[in-house]
Amino acid sequence: MSMFDLIVIGSGPGGYVAAIRASQLGLKTAVIEKYNTLGGTCLNVGCIPSKALLDSSEHFYNATHSFSEHGIKSTGLSVDMKQMVKRKNDVVDQTCKGVEFLMKKNKIEVYTGVGSFKSAKTIQITKADGTVESIEGKNIIIATGSKPVTPPAFNYDKNRVITSTEALNIDKVPKQMVIIGAGVIGLELGSVFARLGTQVEVVEYMDSILAGMDADCGKELRRSLKKIGINFHLSHMVTNVKGSKTGVVVDAKKRDSEETIQLKADYCLVAIGRKPYTDGLGLENTKVILDDKGRVKVNTHLETDEPGVYAIGDVIPGMMLAHKAEEEGVMVAEMIAGQKPHIDYNLIPGVVYTWPEVAGVGKTEEELKQSGRPYKVGKFPFKALGRARASMDTDGMVKVLADKNTDEVLGVHMVGPRVADLIIEAVALMEFRASAEDMSRICHPHPTFTEAVKEAALAATGNRALHV
Repeated sequence: MSMFDLIVIGSGPGGYVAAIRASQLGLKTAVIEKYNTLGGTCLNVGCIPSKALLDSSEHFYNATHSFSEHGIKSTGLSVDMKQMVKRKNDVVDQTCKGVEFLMKKNKIEVYTGVGSFKSAKTIQITKADGTVESIEGKNIIIATGSKPVTPPAFNYDKNRVITSTEALNIDKVPKQMVIIGAGVIGLELGSVFARLGTQVEVVEYMDSILAGMDADCGKELRRSLKKIGINFHLSHMVTNVKGSKTGVVVDAKKRDSEETIQLKADYCLVAIGRKPYTDGLGLENTKVILDDKGRVKVNTHLETDEPGVYAIGDVIPGMMLAHKAEEEGVMVAEMIAGQKPHIDYNLIPGVVYTWPEVAGVGKTEEELKQSGRPYKVGKFPFKALGRARASMDTDGMVKVLADKNTDEVLGVHMVGPRVADLIIEAVALMEFRASAEDMSRICHPHPTFTEAVKEAALAATGNRALHV
């Protein structure tokens, strides 16, 4: 039986990055993946394919809605959905092959099959043909990720009632689509189809979109998404979803009221969140404990109740983000190698890849109010920037939250063009506990979108933004 210093179950961003870092540190490492391609949800049916479709749909929307304003005349434009999906699949294929290459380059042993605990140190791998192989590991990382939540009442059939997995492979632009859930996944995929011409109706139980992010961001994004034709039914509870061969009917009831609505569509996309995937792991053969939400219980070192068994990413508490899983994978690999790494969970940024994009890091204004910490706010709209006007990307704003007494930056929240890339400035400065004045005194190049960050910081230091 092969013996490894580290066995990683799952090859998503958390798992494969943990394996690479462990190998770099001299640990003999193996990765077990149940599917034929590496990369997990993120690379195969999540982050990467959704961004490919987001970009394609954005190109089409700009060509049909703003090219003429730029002085570019175009006629007879249409969507070739099959080609769009093919390009998405090519991007996924290239990215997954890239991970394969990295496994070989770092001399990581890859096993294809379902990994489960035979004991705390022995992992059994059941292959597609039914054969079984066992390997041993001094340390083991559970990195099995998550899957969409699909309540039985929603009658998920993978045909007309779908999740993000099936939505990524629709090869004909639907006329109507109902999306249950106004979180990141629902809004990203909703914007893809809305930009291609689908009438999108979003049903959300809460009274706002993007619960968990700063409320001002949700308000800004909702305004922008309404412009591309997305309708929102907030404070509504879905009571019934019924799919047929050709369509779906969704019934919903307004909260605290008897008012009901019925929505008919080609598809209903269920996007109400994801849950940890721990099925068939054989955890009963270990001391690993799951909490009441099915997440693996870990300590501050991400070690389970079973010594030498760790868990990272979507299977443990915290934000379900690929980059969070990566940092955790690196941290565990380095701890196993004897180092003392650290993650500041307050400074893991969250991003929504709609257009405009949304990004935030640190405390939201709602969290600061709740905690009673005295704070000050600085905001700056993108419409006041020359660069934004030049590219016709004037929706959105940057918001800086700073401590009222010390001026330390406590949170930065953005809606606007390329804010997924701009947010790292805030992350870097907050890692070094910078003040709003520090942020405002950095020389930002002109004309760029980054100037909105400087101006919001100026506003936070005392109502002295220069360009509003």
